[in-house]
Amino acid sequence: MIVKNEEKNIEHALTWGRAVMCEQIVVDTGSTDRTVELAKKHGAKVFHFEWINDFSAARNFAIEQAKGDWIVFLDADEYMPPKSAKNLSTIIKKTQKAANSQQNVLAITCDLINVDENNQPQSVYDIMRIIKNTPKMRYTGIIHEQIEVDEKHIIRSNDLEVIHTGYSESAIAETNKHERNIKLLREALKESPNDITLKLYLADSLRHKTDEESIEEAEKYFKEAIESDAKSVFYRLRIKAYIHFLNKYVNDENKRDECERLARKALSEYPNTVDFEYFIASVYNYNGDYKKAWEILQDCEQRLANKGEIGATAYVTADMTMLYGQLILAAQGLFETKKVAHYALEILKCDKTRNDILVPLIVSTIKSGKTEDELIETLKKAYNFKDPKDLLQIAKAAKNCGAIVLANKIVKIASKVMK
Repeated sequence: MIVKNEEKNIEHALTWGRAVMCEQIVVDTGSTDRTVELAKKHGAKVFHFEWINDFSAARNFAIEQAKGDWIVFLDADEYMPPKSAKNLSTIIKKTQKAANSQQNVLAITCDLINVDENNQPQSVYDIMRIIKNTPKMRYTGIIHEQIEVDEKHIIRSNDLEVIHTGYSESAIAETNKHERNIKLLREALKESPNDITLKLYLADSLRHKTDEESIEEAEKYFKEAIESDAKSVFYRLRIKAYIHFLNKYVNDENKRDECERLARKALSEYPNTVDFEYFIASVYNYNGDYKKAWEILQDCEQRLANKGEIGATAYVTADMTMLYGQLILAAQGLFETKKVAHYALEILKCDKTRNDILVPLIVSTIKSGKTEDELIETLKKAYNFKDPKDLLQIAKAAKNCGAIVLANKIVKIASKVMK
């Protein structure tokens, strides 16, 4: 890994995979905190590299220090969860056999999951973090650096994933990451003013700012990406451009026709992509065509559950509650009370603070003919009935939607718990 002032993350970064790594290499680019001290304490091989505003130069220097046959290249704010760490050695050995065959595997891709402060997924992308240690495998680009390698030399593992904490709001505030990236990208654009990929990376950083000028500039570059030749743009960035406008249009009743048109255009370029099908279904829901929305959303759910073909990105995968929310809307429109209850419960399992979902669950369950006691057993799948706060939340929601019998039963349970 290459690091600078990663005192907060370095110890975890060097402990999650210690049992499966033959060496851990830390290249420091000018830390002024305890990063280097802590890295040495944990047995890492520490090297120093003078920062020259070029991420590829630093990464390639790090690669040159490695003696192993395979390299896992992560940032200090990235890690593999225990199950992935356990799988890593087996997958590397299997891949090595393939690498020695005619396939000549040079890299392994897996999911990168960006999480927020509460460790909840924000987005999921397929990334390349595991590479064969060969002179062919070198990074290019001063920022958002990539290794150019033919797809026929890459395999994907569904048994590995990388968690990235660096895009949580607190992490961004601490590192000033977007400001750093904006500065580097503007410098790069002076050298290559027509590089749409650089413009897209800049747009992705600018969209996190709140001033109107930055937002307008980001949208200008996103629009340019959508209107450009798809083959000239890194697919993940082009998809981000589509998602940006689709999110904006789907919430504007005057723009929903444009949302559907844009989603279909995106789908024609990236077939079977769940994200774009989700937006089309959302438009159907808002337009009252619940049957069409239900059919699309059910198909999306099935493909996601079976880890089938979900397309080039995984926006919906990062937060399944979005999909469940649209399924609730469709089920309500079709008067399918049991299905409303089912998907409401799925959302509450993910986030039990959602009163906007708890109320439909209570109402639809009672309408379906279940008793209050049966409903309580259902609610226990999402709530802790020994926690007075959870019980109070349920009681309030029940009272607000007129389920007085349920509210009284919950209050009695809460009284016993608080004694």
